[in-house]
Amino acid sequence: MNTLIAADNNWALLSILFLSAFLAIYLEQKYKWAAKLTGAVIALIIAVVLTNLGVIPTSAPVFDDVVWGYAVPLAIPLLLLDANVIKIWRETGKLLVIFLIGAAGTFAGALVGTALLSGLVEGLPGVAAMMTGSYIGGGVNFTAIADAFGVSGGLISAATVADNLNMAVYLMILLAIASSVFFQKHYSHPHIDEVAKRGADKEGETLAASYWERHDISLKDIAASLAYAAIVVTVSKLIAGFLSGIIPESNGFLKMLNTFFGSQYVWITNVSMVFASFFEDKARQMHGAKEVGTWLIYLFYFVIGVPASIVMIIRNAPLLLLFCFILVVFNMAFCFGFGKLFKFDLEDIILASNANIGGPTTAAGMAISMGWTRLVGPCMLVGTFGYVIGTWLGIIMGSILGA
Repeated sequence: MNTLIAADNNWALLSILFLSAFLAIYLEQKYKWAAKLTGAVIALIIAVVLTNLGVIPTSAPVFDDVVWGYAVPLAIPLLLLDANVIKIWRETGKLLVIFLIGAAGTFAGALVGTALLSGLVEGLPGVAAMMTGSYIGGGVNFTAIADAFGVSGGLISAATVADNLNMAVYLMILLAIASSVFFQKHYSHPHIDEVAKRGADKEGETLAASYWERHDISLKDIAASLAYAAIVVTVSKLIAGFLSGIIPESNGFLKMLNTFFGSQYVWITNVSMVFASFFEDKARQMHGAKEVGTWLIYLFYFVIGVPASIVMIIRNAPLLLLFCFILVVFNMAFCFGFGKLFKFDLEDIILASNANIGGPTTAAGMAISMGWTRLVGPCMLVGTFGYVIGTWLGIIMGSILGA
């Protein structure tokens, strides 16, 4: 297909890629409607529109080699610098327990959803792996698993649209539960009572703008962060390549082990986690790593929209929305069911489920908006822990389903 900009016009495509990422970030932080839509979806929509109008090609070295080959792997170590599992285990207490229970619910939901819908959506095992990682961790896991299993761009785009529609409904349900007389009657809720007693009416911050406020970043910080990320990816690829070569694939179990231990993303996660846990002071000094890592992820969201057909999104998104909904139902059933059994507070259950499905930033945003200030730090920590285990569990899911 002839396009206005040819596939080998690297600088023009790079300009569009970078400009689109900037527009997505700018709009998300400037306008409430864009914040609700999310910058990730905005970047994806820009790419879908440009591709379907014939402005840019559906495949190009800038997209396939640069972003998939370099930007995605480099982003993960940068975004896992806060993943100090020792600190998470020590400081989060029962919130971590209910978070892990919710993760088990998400995993079970993915198995059930795939069994119910596998005949209707081609490539669903890959989507199940992605969404398992995403709904236990977050976007960084979604990205890693999509690349690990080579999920098609069209399916990734449709899954992203479905995920965001699902998230909007899910968050409204959580907010309704927090104020529900029924749930307050059947669960303890000390933080809700505390807010009521002090007459708090804390207005929620716009997450995109407040979370990404300006930080102190130096040239040395950027140099150190990128050097660290490149070294982590290099070491991880060497380990994964070695293990992939020595683990046989003679039966289904060994093939699953080969897929898991031979994945560079598993080892990028492992090495990053070890560094963040045992060299916390060094990790804390790398200012700007989160910003650079997130910018790289926005490039990924643009690129996944590039090969997407609007017709394909319309056809697949409703079924994938149902699939995502099944995962959320199982997550909430596990969280609220076992939370009741073990007598967890309502606020802990809500935020643990949110940290699973939405990730640490949406959980923290909800805690801030509800006035549950003492839970902001813990839910950020458990959500970050989700980044660590999300890739593991997503790749296990994909291996089980034969993605």
